[in-house]
Amino acid sequence: MILRWLARLIEGGDPAALAWLYSFVKPHRRAIAGLLVLSLAASALVLVQPWLMKLLIDDGVLAGSTATLAAVALAMVGLGLVGTLLSGLNRYLHTRLSGRVLFSLREAVYGHLQRLSPRFYGRHRIGDLMTRLDGDVAEIQRFAIDALFSAVSSLLGLIGALTLLVLLSWQLSLLVLVLVPIELVWLRWMRRRVEREARALRERSSDMSSFLVETLPAMKHVQGAGREAHEADRLHGLGNGYMQQLLRLQLTEFATHAVPGTLTSFTRAGAFLIGGYWVIQGHWQLGSLMAFSTYLGMVIGPAQSLLGLYVAIQRMTVSLGRVRELALAEPEVTLPPQPQPLPPPGGRLVLEAVSFQHPDRPQILDRVSLALEPGSKTLLTGPSGTGKSTLIDLLLRFYDPDHGRICYDGVDLRELDLSAWRRRVALVSQDIVLFRGSLRDNLRYAAPEASDAALAAAVAAARLDDLLASLPQGLDSPLAERGQQLSGGQRQRIAIARALLQAPDILLLDEATSAVDRDTEAAIMADIDRLFGHCTRLVISHRSVAGMTPDQQWHLVDGRIAEGVRDDAVLGAD
Repeated sequence: MILRWLARLIEGGDPAALAWLYSFVKPHRRAIAGLLVLSLAASALVLVQPWLMKLLIDDGVLAGSTATLAAVALAMVGLGLVGTLLSGLNRYLHTRLSGRVLFSLREAVYGHLQRLSPRFYGRHRIGDLMTRLDGDVAEIQRFAIDALFSAVSSLLGLIGALTLLVLLSWQLSLLVLVLVPIELVWLRWMRRRVEREARALRERSSDMSSFLVETLPAMKHVQGAGREAHEADRLHGLGNGYMQQLLRLQLTEFATHAVPGTLTSFTRAGAFLIGGYWVIQGHWQLGSLMAFSTYLGMVIGPAQSLLGLYVAIQRMTVSLGRVRELALAEPEVTLPPQPQPLPPPGGRLVLEAVSFQHPDRPQILDRVSLALEPGSKTLLTGPSGTGKSTLIDLLLRFYDPDHGRICYDGVDLRELDLSAWRRRVALVSQDIVLFRGSLRDNLRYAAPEASDAALAAAVAAARLDDLLASLPQGLDSPLAERGQQLSGGQRQRIAIARALLQAPDILLLDEATSAVDRDTEAAIMADIDRLFGHCTRLVISHRSVAGMTPDQQWHLVDGRIAEGVRDDAVLGAD
């Protein structure tokens, strides 16, 4: 019922999206309940203070009672100390709870992104994904936790202050009943504009993040082309666009709050005029007027917070929609309900009439059939864009064939445990992925459980001794992002050592030696034959490979496969 009410409150709100959001809050119900109790106690202490001030003035100062004056003053000091301690404890517990919800939400979305295919990342800008995982998730978390406690605290304060206002003067309390409906009408009218401007600001933020993700890794190319000024101008333009949109949102939110604030000033002034006249005429006590004025402020403040929450909900709706879009993205590869056990190593890998096509693009693979015998070495060549890398993606099950199937030891890959299958296959590609961290951590990335002895053996087998000797801290030396300080050959040998630690049954080499010269290529291929001779090896290249004597050779062109390598058709294709 609450979710449906919130969905009506949020224009275009989706109860399913709110239920999804609530699933991250639900595990922390006890912590939330405890914080609500603390909020209730803190609100009660705040409400007592103006009433004590009334007693101090009317029953102490004006009545000339020293005992009452001392007792009330002592009570005010004691309640102030208790309130300070409650405030500190509340803030600490609130920060801890808020952080837990924030990170659980972000981790859940990131975990879902890990299941999505390369096609998804080809359709989305990385900068936009970063903005959604960072800014949008934080905006949702602020609503789910911060706004919740703010609303509860404001609601408790509002109810308490209204009750005490009525006790002091029900006639003056009618001013508040006139004020609130007018503010609600105004905020409802401004809701769509706030949501529109907030959405536009998020898009501007995504544009800037995408620009930085795109240009910072390519700074060497930018400098080489002499385009520093051009890229600086692009950033300046994006920054101006973001600032202009931010200012538009600020003006919209200012107008949204300005009208209620002005009405509040008129209401407060009217209460002072009427109440002050009553005090002058002797119909009311000065302490009551002071307490009423304080409680009026305590009503108006929470009321404005609650009305401001109405605006914050519209901003949160934008972020919830953007993050929910990621969470609803369907993985292209589905996991079997009951995966079959992975066959023992040494199985036969067979492609049976495999066809594949990306949406709105020409056919990439057309009824490709190929058998890789255990321990064999196969060379597959073909021009760029003919589907060679797509074949690798299918073998690693980033995609599934549109038609046909891929079998390992007679079992369709779609029936096997996906993680177990991918651990059985090692990929050495043209683009060696290295992360910021030590060389040791990068080598162990695919086999974190590898022992130091196994690591040392892999380093020696991959001929990384010269690299280790050149690094000041050896295996513990930090690598820059993407290993930019390493040569192409060094990165290739790191990839070979990493694959050795993984101990694969199938080794895929996708243009793995395209960045090195022919002599280095021949040396690397000789090392691969020596180190991975027991593995089923598939070497994919746009040309013949130096030093390689394959067991079978295939040529891929126009999505179809033919036996034999035609160097005249593929040499220089790239």
